[in-house]
Amino acid sequence: MLKGFFNVPTPVNEPVNSYAPGTKEKTLLEAAIKEARGQEKDIPMYIGGEEVRTGNKAKLTPPHDHQHVLGYYHEGTKNHVEDAIDAALAAKEKWENLPWEQRAAIFLKAAELVSTKYRYKINAATMLGQSKNAYQAEIDSACELADFLRFNVAYMTEIYSQQPPANAKGVWNRVEQRPLEGFVFALTPFNFTAIAGNLPSCVAMMGNVVVWKPSNTQIYSANVIMEVFIEAGLPKGVINLVYVSGPDAGDVIFKHPDFAGIHFTGSTGVFQNIWKTIGENIHRYKTYPRIVGETGGKDFILAHPSADIAVLNTALVRGAFEFQGQKCSAASRAYIPQSLWSDLRTRMEKDIQSFKIGGTEDFSNFINAVIDEKAFDKITSYIDRAKSSADAEVVIGGQYDKSKGYFIHPTVILAKKADYETMSEELFGPVLTIYVYEDDKWEETLELVDKTSIYALTGSIISQCRYAIDEATYALRNAAGNFYINDKCTGAVVGQQPFGGARGSGTNDKAGSMINLLRWVSPRTIKETFHPETDYRYPFLG
Repeated sequence: MLKGFFNVPTPVNEPVNSYAPGTKEKTLLEAAIKEARGQEKDIPMYIGGEEVRTGNKAKLTPPHDHQHVLGYYHEGTKNHVEDAIDAALAAKEKWENLPWEQRAAIFLKAAELVSTKYRYKINAATMLGQSKNAYQAEIDSACELADFLRFNVAYMTEIYSQQPPANAKGVWNRVEQRPLEGFVFALTPFNFTAIAGNLPSCVAMMGNVVVWKPSNTQIYSANVIMEVFIEAGLPKGVINLVYVSGPDAGDVIFKHPDFAGIHFTGSTGVFQNIWKTIGENIHRYKTYPRIVGETGGKDFILAHPSADIAVLNTALVRGAFEFQGQKCSAASRAYIPQSLWSDLRTRMEKDIQSFKIGGTEDFSNFINAVIDEKAFDKITSYIDRAKSSADAEVVIGGQYDKSKGYFIHPTVILAKKADYETMSEELFGPVLTIYVYEDDKWEETLELVDKTSIYALTGSIISQCRYAIDEATYALRNAAGNFYINDKCTGAVVGQQPFGGARGSGTNDKAGSMINLLRWVSPRTIKETFHPETDYRYPFLG
């Protein structure tokens, strides 16, 4: 076996392609989209390194073109969850004993594959399966996923290198980071391909084995992620990908004695139910499971009367409406001073009316479809209630149509009451609610922002006044785990802005940082004494 202290490549954020007209990248991506649309994929589960097809197939369609069939995935049952757990546990000993640099090499190779050979395939899959435009797909499925893999390798080595700073004479103190005992369950969302790739891979990187269940609406790109991991050399059984219902997965996993943790991104309600279920079954487990989750937000942009109106407008229209507001960090409530509202409304209306809306295959479309009919119906129900409410007014947008795709026009609601439902409840769609406050009510508005919502994920202040920035930064210290000054509240970059929030937004374990990886190891302290005592008597005994 090789011996040495190995330095891994210094991670650098993957450069983002523009896909501007005339670029070769645009041509290559268009070709990948055409190829994907021209075939129907038969997508298996992956258990113990084997492709598993049940014959019970479910259809995959683009949200913006729901009559077109991209392919079919094979639905599993509780038996497949049990098989996945067995496969993971069978792979565990060999995987956790593999030298860390060999594990690192697999995920570094995966990063290279994502950013080169698979770049256009995974972007096309995200564009078609999740209705992300070319730029949103690029920063997500190609760049952020590659960043997660590369930076996590560096964080892993940093964790392993941390050792006790002192040793008594004749003593050597060491700390080793063991994988968790058992298997980890990764439950991933539809909205970010990078999150779907990161949640199982960062756990596996630390020597753990994983059962991974993606959102049904992200399976099309999840299959590409698994293809990348396999080509990168991930051994059989380390990550097992299953397509089963949530209740079926939970009924098996949360009762299993070897359940060691969950890595989750999704809704607050689901996460709270998972936490409750784990608590009810705590007596079954060999160890206390690690519970790591990021659960969404009701993210805010707060404007001070000194705000630059152009900066504010851009932060709002980008922060609220990119990817149809389906980012857990998306701006969904804003607090605007009376003195700025008239000018801001004019600017926002002009920008929003310039948005092109349609399928992702046309790169000139800024707005695409929401993920599925269930989401469409939920979001539009809020819009309809706002239209008829005495406490709110739809001032921009409000149109929607699901005849071809699940299209909702970017909508701005003016709330006449600070506690109107769309100021506090998460919609996860292209709806921004604005509350206009009197300029001299700054301190009261800070309190409103902090107390209106159960969430605390992202938020931003737009201001030219440093005193106001300082005051807001302190007053809202618990209102957002990621806080932005003179910028939109979306767009956290791996290695630059570790991401996560507290309160109803999750456990704040900061994806994209060493903090998260520490949750997937169990440290052991080793003390070795070179000149041990041979007599129990201490000097004070005389």
